[in-house]
Amino acid sequence: MPDIDINKRNLFRRQSDLVINNLMPWIEDNQQFVNNCTQCKNCISSCPEKIIVQGDAGFPVIDFSLGECTFCGQCADACQEDIFTATTEIPWHKKAMIADSCLANQNVYCRSCGESCPEQALSFQIGINAVPEIDLELCNGCGACFSPCPTSAISIKEHK
Repeated sequence: MPDIDINKRNLFRRQSDLVINNLMPWIEDNQQFVNNCTQCKNCISSCPEKIIVQGDAGFPVIDFSLGECTFCGQCADACQEDIFTATTEIPWHKKAMIADSCLANQNVYCRSCGESCPEQALSFQIGINAVPEIDLELCNGCGACFSPCPTSAISIKEHK
């Protein structure tokens, strides 16, 4: 049976019911975002990391496969609409999560995620195989660990 792309189901929803995944930092209200975003692409063109792309239904989203978010705030500064909270606030409550498909869980040595984490939020248990552990206090959800993972075992998800 083929995989079903859940995001394509948004096609049949009213705009007021859209669920946008991988919203940009400093967006706390999905509904306000959908209602007020004009899809002008100013945030896309202003991102120095080039990780903001046009996503489902034309709304901007972060694509962590392209790199990490440095929380520079240029996306919020470029936006003319009332969408973003103050960039002096915490950008979001997203954290990295590691799935069972991590190579370390398969007894394969890999530390790609830990080596790429600027916050040093990933540590490795000492033993036969070094399994990564995420310090949720240090993880800021920047996504630096996402792209280097060879098995796509890392996701960046809301964590409150």
